[in-house]
Amino acid sequence: MGDHTSSQFSSLDQITTENVNQLEVAWTFSTGDLIDGVRTEIQANPIIINGILYSTSPLKKLFALDAATGELLWLFDPFEGEEPAARGVNRGVAYWSDGMDDERLLYVAGHRLYSINAKTGLQSNDFGEGGSIDFATGLGRDALDVTATATSPGIIHHDKLIIGSRVFNRAPGHIRAFNVRTGEIEWIFHTIPHPGEYGYDTWPPDAWTRVGNTNSWPGMSLDDEREIVFVPVASPGHDFYGGDRLGENLFGTSLLALNANTGERIWHYQFVRHDIWDYDPPAAPNLITVQHDGKWVDAVAQVTKTGYVFVFNRETGESLFPIKEIEVPQSDLRGEETWPTQPAPQIPKPFTRQIFTEDDITNLSPESHQAVLERFRQIRTGSMWDPPSTQGTLIFPGFDGGAEWGGAAFDPETGILYVNSNEMPWILEMVPLEPEDDKPISAGNRIYALNCAACHGSDRSGEGHSNMPSLLNIENRFEEAELQDIITKGRGVMPPFSHLTDEEVSALINYLKDPDAPDAEPIRIDMSRAPQVLYTHTGYNRFFDPDGYPAIKPPWGTLNAINLNTGEYEWKIPLGEFDELSERGIPQTGTENYGGPVVTSGGLLFIGATKDEKFRAFDKSNGELLWETDLPAGGYATPATYMINGRQYVVIAAGGGKMGTPSGDKYVAFSLPDYD
Repeated sequence: MGDHTSSQFSSLDQITTENVNQLEVAWTFSTGDLIDGVRTEIQANPIIINGILYSTSPLKKLFALDAATGELLWLFDPFEGEEPAARGVNRGVAYWSDGMDDERLLYVAGHRLYSINAKTGLQSNDFGEGGSIDFATGLGRDALDVTATATSPGIIHHDKLIIGSRVFNRAPGHIRAFNVRTGEIEWIFHTIPHPGEYGYDTWPPDAWTRVGNTNSWPGMSLDDEREIVFVPVASPGHDFYGGDRLGENLFGTSLLALNANTGERIWHYQFVRHDIWDYDPPAAPNLITVQHDGKWVDAVAQVTKTGYVFVFNRETGESLFPIKEIEVPQSDLRGEETWPTQPAPQIPKPFTRQIFTEDDITNLSPESHQAVLERFRQIRTGSMWDPPSTQGTLIFPGFDGGAEWGGAAFDPETGILYVNSNEMPWILEMVPLEPEDDKPISAGNRIYALNCAACHGSDRSGEGHSNMPSLLNIENRFEEAELQDIITKGRGVMPPFSHLTDEEVSALINYLKDPDAPDAEPIRIDMSRAPQVLYTHTGYNRFFDPDGYPAIKPPWGTLNAINLNTGEYEWKIPLGEFDELSERGIPQTGTENYGGPVVTSGGLLFIGATKDEKFRAFDKSNGELLWETDLPAGGYATPATYMINGRQYVVIAAGGGKMGTPSGDKYVAFSLPDYD
């Protein structure tokens, strides 16, 4: 199931469509990582090796459990001795063995890549500096205080860990291969091409020295036989304004096929040219084998936030289904140049709605409909490709999909791809850094807009996509020296902003304390790292009705079965439920969902993911719900299934914390009774 193909498929068949309703809790493991008043999550997909389950806690501790009992064998805390704090998310770890005595787990916590002995939980002393390395190694731009971490595990090829990153402070997101024994870099692929490299001419000549992101955060897949690694690459920074990076911007929002031994490009496909929508591929691609034109073809399928499934020949990059170039609306932001066309697969049809019209506005109540209609008519709508605007632009299917990081599951027995999807509208509003009314803004305001608004919001409330803390009335919670320390050194999921000068830090703090206060004295902001960036945005804002439900008619979350031999749908159902709406007689709506499915030879599809905090099993042949149970917190992670001593288990992390639901700290394993 957790193989290099990212299939999310298991050949286990002890649990079947006939007996799945007998599942019961086999064991529960509590990580003990809940912090009062702090929102945390567990997004990890566990791996099970030789009867031992390896995974991570909400605070990024790595642990090993007896997979049959849930008994803790060992725990490694990379932040031992530090004050407990939320430190972002982790979606799993990579395992390597020399086939004899040396077994290692590799994962990133904070800003370091660790190598941990899988038997003892101790650091591998021969790796890097006593068992870890600075994860920014090899990204360059050292003078710019590059900061990097990783949310998804890398993939092992021989003695190499090939891994992407999540980067901050406009660092580049190059793909790197590290030696698993020493931590030394084996190769680097520049996702923002350097002079003389393929794709360099799709950027401004100096882009490689200053543009950031273009990183691979969702994980990757590996064809072991062909030794090709398939890497989904994110959009360049800034996410929603590209006036400083005019051009197609290879390899932003692309799928890369690289030689796993050398890092050399074999082929690529760019899903969005000059991405200004954050439409980057959200999950590792699935390596599949399907029947096409009467032949068996080894292919790679990439699900997207926009609801498309792209399917390519693994060796050549040729699409198995037709792709049409469509003209898209052009931007009216100063300095911006939208790319004139974008690719649209014709088969399969999108697994989510892509257009939100007035006819689609919620009808849960007359009041909800009217409130949404009034806001809808104020913003820019009409196309999935409407560019960002100061008016406010509808982003739909949404920043989190369509598909999201949970990814899709592929059943090699049938050729069917299973993908869960969100249909949540968002509103993106751009804000000029140089107001068109010539009203001056303070230096602190500009620094905040460039560095902080995307997470904490333009109003400093912290509401929206990132669940960041509010900065309102921050002067009542922190002394100035504490604020200086947080800004320059970072805290929790917040990276350090050590590139800011002392003057800039002071200006930012003054703005946070009193947004309307003018500068005490003229301050020159160093814009050398963001030339021509004329806009920021107000943050990530879901489009809700007054009662907190999505502004669009249901379904708001779906589960889809797509036959990739033909490109046709086998079935489609709503995924998730709001009990209070069901009690009102409203048909099942589906909910926003995070975390992927697992499909098995027992005829089942297991998935958590939904806002109603349930774990479910469906008949994979027709989508019939066969079993569901309440989890102690939302299961916003992809489950795993495994066999020990003749007994099949299914385990999922119940970490909650998303979409306003309570945080949790447990892993829950289920099995059938009477298999002792």
